[in-house]
Amino acid sequence: MPFVNIKITREGSAPGRSAATAEEKAALIKGVSQLLLDVLGKPMDSTFVAIDEVELENWGWGGLPVPEYRKQQPSKQK
Repeated sequence: MPFVNIKITREGSAPGRSAATAEEKAALIKGVSQLLLDVLGKPMDSTFVAIDEVELENWGWGGLPVPEYRKQQPSKQK
């Protein structure tokens, strides 16, 4: 019984809106389940998928909160 946990950030979303719509989340669940069937032969009816949305202030990168890490990075040239 596979269990897949997808974590997505809410960054870039409007206040009060999830990072992904219900339709987008359904597509993620279906796609991951299909991938496990195609690659590993795991039946879709025994695959569990959980999606966690993470607020920007609840994750870090390089030992720092993400906003602090980004302040230390050189700006990207367009």
